[in-house]
Amino acid sequence: MPSADANAATRAEVDAQIEQLNEAARWLEEHADDTKKRSGVFMLPPTVVPRSRRNYALKRVFDFFVALIAIILLSPIMALVALAVKLDSKGPALFHQERIGLGGKPFQVYKFRSMRIDSDDAVHREAVKKFMQGQQIGEEGGNKYKLARDPRITRVGAFIRATSLDELPQLFNVLRGEMSIVGPRPALRYEVEQYRYRHRYRLLVTPGITGIWQVYGRSKVDFETLVSMDLHYVTDGTFWLDLKLIFLTIGVVFKRSGGK
Repeated sequence: MPSADANAATRAEVDAQIEQLNEAARWLEEHADDTKKRSGVFMLPPTVVPRSRRNYALKRVFDFFVALIAIILLSPIMALVALAVKLDSKGPALFHQERIGLGGKPFQVYKFRSMRIDSDDAVHREAVKKFMQGQQIGEEGGNKYKLARDPRITRVGAFIRATSLDELPQLFNVLRGEMSIVGPRPALRYEVEQYRYRHRYRLLVTPGITGIWQVYGRSKVDFETLVSMDLHYVTDGTFWLDLKLIFLTIGVVFKRSGGK
């Protein structure tokens, strides 16, 4: 005869499955007349296929050692970037900001400072709102979905953003387990507060320094396409895909594709 604990566990599993179906149904209803976005990317209802614990363990070990080796090898470059940031404008070389990670848990992400100190984030908040609504916030013919001519960015800041050097301190976030080498970009709190049901599935995996959007999309695709790319990684991401995206990221950085 099944124990009370077994029955409770079974009911919990059934309730969780029902809630997933209900959430997918709500998403389908919300997007009934919006199956295909103008970007040309078909959006599917969110069906989540959990990865095995073994895959998560392998990814964590891989992330830790890659981040550790990268920090050792890139430490001279990071020292030069920190010096350049300090000489270019007043303020600390490092910048930290709250982001939302795995399961909606907040953490502090580290970057080299690319903006003037005490900059108002009102401009960026408005840009994020427009971006999530599918509006263009950049320039025609190029980085249409990245804020153009941001007055807060310093001269050195513009360069380290274009080359993605500002993100090197995130390797320490990887060491701490708050981020992964590969995954969806870490979201801002005021971005997550505007999420719809479908968007929340991005929070089912650890955010990454690079990923599908960072390699193939960046500032050239709209928000719904960004989410579609991330959901592909959430459901179908593999260790081999991680390796591929890491190598492709090197080429993207050197070409400065969409990073300006």
